[in-house]
Amino acid sequence: MRKSWVVRVVAVVVLMAATGLMAVWGAPDGGRVTGIWPAGLATGALLLARRRHTPTLLLAIFLVALGTIWGPSLVSDNGRPFLVALGFALGSTLEAWVVARLFTDGVDERPPLRSDPDLRRYFRSVGAGGAVGGVVGYATSVVADWGDPLLVGVTIGTSHVASNLALIPFFCRPPNQESVASRGERFFQWVTIVTVTPAVFLPTDLPSLVFLAIPVLAWGALRLSPRESLAQMVAVLAFAVFMTTGGYGPFADVSERYDVSVDMRGLILACFALVCAAIVVPLMIRMGEQIASAREAKAERDMVQRIVDGATGVAIIGSDEAGRVNLYNPGAQRLLGYEADEVLGQRTTMFHSPAAIRDKAAELGVAETFSDVVREMTKSGAAGTHIRFQRKDGVERTHAITLSRLADDRGRTTGYVSTSEDVTDQLESRRALVEALEVERQAVERLQEVDSVKDSFVSSVSHELRTPMTSILGYLEMLGEDAYGPLTGDQRNAVRRVSANTQRLLGLIDDLLTLSRVDSEGFDYVDRVFDLRAAIGAAYAVVLPSWENRELEVTLQLPDEPVPLMGDRDMIERVALNLLSNAVKFTPDGGGIQVELHVDGDEAELVVTDSGIGVPEQEQAQLFDRFFRSTLAQKQAIPGSGLGLSITRAIVEKHGGTISFTSGDGGTSFVTRLPIVT
Repeated sequence: MRKSWVVRVVAVVVLMAATGLMAVWGAPDGGRVTGIWPAGLATGALLLARRRHTPTLLLAIFLVALGTIWGPSLVSDNGRPFLVALGFALGSTLEAWVVARLFTDGVDERPPLRSDPDLRRYFRSVGAGGAVGGVVGYATSVVADWGDPLLVGVTIGTSHVASNLALIPFFCRPPNQESVASRGERFFQWVTIVTVTPAVFLPTDLPSLVFLAIPVLAWGALRLSPRESLAQMVAVLAFAVFMTTGGYGPFADVSERYDVSVDMRGLILACFALVCAAIVVPLMIRMGEQIASAREAKAERDMVQRIVDGATGVAIIGSDEAGRVNLYNPGAQRLLGYEADEVLGQRTTMFHSPAAIRDKAAELGVAETFSDVVREMTKSGAAGTHIRFQRKDGVERTHAITLSRLADDRGRTTGYVSTSEDVTDQLESRRALVEALEVERQAVERLQEVDSVKDSFVSSVSHELRTPMTSILGYLEMLGEDAYGPLTGDQRNAVRRVSANTQRLLGLIDDLLTLSRVDSEGFDYVDRVFDLRAAIGAAYAVVLPSWENRELEVTLQLPDEPVPLMGDRDMIERVALNLLSNAVKFTPDGGGIQVELHVDGDEAELVVTDSGIGVPEQEQAQLFDRFFRSTLAQKQAIPGSGLGLSITRAIVEKHGGTISFTSGDGGTSFVTRLPIVT
């Protein structure tokens, strides 16, 4: 066992040296950092090793880092000066120690990565390590007068965080789950990885395309085993690094395109890797928890089913008027253990202990004799009353018995027959069932908690997606304002296209957040009275820029008097915004759009009519389904997520209203009716 972990640690250190050299060799000319140096492998080696060997391993990590960063300078221009390499190596070593120490909390074993606390510890430790690496890189830049200290520190910190996030999970104990995908699906998944990733990194002027790899990774995290989904993430990042290093993709020529430092290439590439890891790892953990909870619930259901199925067996015993046994069926033989020839002719008192007769007599309120108990049981005609039977082995079992008196045509007693079922197991099962049902109830509550966590996770991931999107928009705005130098016309056009696509992604995130609220507890808002005209006018103003440069005739008709509505103004404004923006998207130039608001009795009627492409009749029943997009919209490549109308109907119905539509070759008309305050 000792040799096994030693071999693994040595292999990781060797791999760290190889990939470290590749990172330095692949760094762009004129750069001041070392590309994405394999900080995650350094941390991984510490996670695999025993604590008592930490000092030795830290020395090895330092020497490897120093050699890979400074060594190439001895034979080419790719390396870094000795003082710079010394600082970077020291920072990488210190960072690996900080991450490993915080992540393991001093425990001498591989840390788990299976739950939310593990995930929080994972992000905290990696963030702290990245901060350490960035600060040391900043100090090294200042001392050695090597590049822009802030840019050097940020780039090193970000790239090391990305490396740790992507590689550390391989050295942890991931969720214990198997792949739920079939062999064919797994093959298709890998084919998609190796084809989509190079394809999205080939264009140089569409940076947003690289994010198409993220849904593929998310698919793998949801369907494959943790190790395989992590391997796919590393494969995508490897494609990204190699293709960017080779001069392909939107990150390769970022310095020439935007007139920024060549180190920005590594920074942007590290941000992409960070986003991939921040999505794949939480998804992998969440699916592991959901699968584990589902397995527990299934096991509990199976236990209840076995308890219910185990209650079997019926005994039929007959006797003459004196109580001597003359009928004894195989069911009684199985339940009581006596063979038929052992009981035939014997009195039925042999099946009951004196204590059982006394207890039954006390229950019936008669004398403590067998004959009085029998007489009372036949007199009352009670079916399914309980009495204890004594088996051949002396064990008493409770039976549910029906005792009937047999009589001749004169009414004289000729015998007795009892039909009984051993309910001891059933009684025990009933008690166990109550306990099992309680367990099942708790399991259902846990599943509900899991579902709540899922909604929270969707919201969390959406907010996490907002962070890089917002950052991208910020940089795009800076580029558009010539913060990094003047742009050419083509460059400015590219920036506008990237900004537009990013805005579309943010819109999709907003739709997902709203959809999550619909799926969980619905819309939570405080009722207030507002003027419906103001909400529609605000939506009209928001959409106005989208048709100002188009040949569209758009009219807005609002009543002269206020239209008071009780509800959430933002949500109602979203209804008008969705309907009007759809009309603009699906109406070609030369067409017209009319927005009208009327008051009809105690209801307000909002009508949005366009002369657009319409909806095919065979598809109209699906128009309000989530993620539905008509074939006409798909053929004409009109953008959209297919969530707008679903969200719109949910909002309208939440406010007690209705929405309907008519559509044909001449366009589409949506009619929304909402109750107003009278």
